[in-house]
Amino acid sequence: MHHDYNDLISVFNQTFIDTFNTELLLGGDEPIYLPADEENAKHRIIFARGFFASALHEVAHWCIAGPERRLLEDYGYWYQPDGRDEVTQMEFEKVEIKPQAVEWILSASCGFRFQVSCDNLNGNFEPDRPLFTDKVRRQVLAYLDADMPPRAKAYSDALRTFYNLPPLTAANFDA
Repeated sequence: MHHDYNDLISVFNQTFIDTFNTELLLGGDEPIYLPADEENAKHRIIFARGFFASALHEVAHWCIAGPERRLLEDYGYWYQPDGRDEVTQMEFEKVEIKPQAVEWILSASCGFRFQVSCDNLNGNFEPDRPLFTDKVRRQVLAYLDADMPPRAKAYSDALRTFYNLPPLTAANFDA
């Protein structure tokens, strides 16, 4: 299956630009969320370097952010860059479980391979990727069961329609 980030942009903007005044845009080296301001009438989710997975990850954060957070640059989230120690990495992973679960759902909705991101290549220890993957998978299954964020469900449904994929089940998320 062919995966072009332009399709993600098109489907996102058709789904949300009118209802949430938010657009998905290709950016440069670093992703960022920028709320509407005097110079830009729309909120902007800007993903990095044309990477398909970056677009899905940034949209996942937007799907989880509440109305107040969506008025703040990068949702006002804490972010400690690459090079984290073990304690800081554990904090990073705690706040990344839900966004990465949504990202996995959106990836499956496109037929795109998902892999968790521990995002700590220069840290002084090796994160436990299988354990983190299991935590993210458990959150995916909880979302599928009952409480998927509404914007994540809407985008997932729109992507599955675009890619002509059936409804997602737990079997789509075997690790």
